[in-house]
Amino acid sequence: MDKKITYKDAGVDIKAADKFVKSLKSLVKPSFRPEVLSGIGGFGALFALHKDKYANPVLVSSTDGVGTKLRIAFMMNRHDTIGIDLVAMCVNDVVVQGAEPLFMLDYISTGKIAHEILEDIVRGIVAGCKDSGCSLIGGETAEMPAFYNDGEYDLAGFVVGVVDKEKIIDGTSITVGNKIIGISSSGIHSNGLSLARKVFFDKLNMSCVDYVDELQCSVGEELLKPTRIYAKTVLNLLRDFSINGIAHITGGGLIDNISRILPTGCLAHINMDCWEPQPVFTYIKSAGNINDEEMLRTFNNGIGMVLVVRAEDVEEILLRLHALHEKAFVIGEIESKDRRRKQIRFTNL
Repeated sequence: MDKKITYKDAGVDIKAADKFVKSLKSLVKPSFRPEVLSGIGGFGALFALHKDKYANPVLVSSTDGVGTKLRIAFMMNRHDTIGIDLVAMCVNDVVVQGAEPLFMLDYISTGKIAHEILEDIVRGIVAGCKDSGCSLIGGETAEMPAFYNDGEYDLAGFVVGVVDKEKIIDGTSITVGNKIIGISSSGIHSNGLSLARKVFFDKLNMSCVDYVDELQCSVGEELLKPTRIYAKTVLNLLRDFSINGIAHITGGGLIDNISRILPTGCLAHINMDCWEPQPVFTYIKSAGNINDEEMLRTFNNGIGMVLVVRAEDVEEILLRLHALHEKAFVIGEIESKDRRRKQIRFTNL
């Protein structure tokens, strides 16, 4: 008599998945805000928006992943920080519009449930949520045999925030004469990893454990540094200052992301002498023989968040940023643009 085939025989262990979800309940709970009405494991997560806090509340959402930074986590067999990157990539994109992050959902897909790895991932997500003030209220863990190699997985995140309609920041109030403040990144963050890997691993034939004097750490340690989360910093500023535009420097680098928030007729003049990028950027540029434009369109080059503010507010905003332990610099100003010019100009490259 033929043996009866089960779902587990096909590579999907439902009991292991259920056990994993149950193990997460106590891990996730510290991220819960008072508005969370349900724990994880249900069909849907419940969050009660305090409408009385807002005159005209608008929900702001974002979804993202961490790209090929996952490959570094696999190579290092270290998975406790990649969840921080996931949160950062999502919450930084909603806070630039003035929104307070409220809650997050995650999606993890893998070939086989590996409890220790998955719990490390979720620990990172919870840490990122606590750092940004939002709650991890649900998600999905998909076991997909034959889709991934052993120990590999993919991640996606989805975050929802809220802002009063009249306080939405969309760049339309940016005017000529405004100053541009750059807040330092923690390193490469989660963009440009494919090019970085090509330089380090293909061109230089290095491995993740190779120590680089200029970086004062190994290649893997440098590339795996978590993306900075700017949510609490930006929300702190918004309590007391009017900010005309904010750009999260992600894929597309300084060139594409600053251009996204500029009104017609405005040009951002960036002075590259105003800050010193972290050594990883100068190292990649030199070792890979990468030109300036490629660097500026691929990496954050040491600036993770850009604020466009009134000139008269610059000094006080910088004082506040430094008090919040942020490294921040005036990196340029807004100028008038004619039709023949691009929306961003760099000097002192």
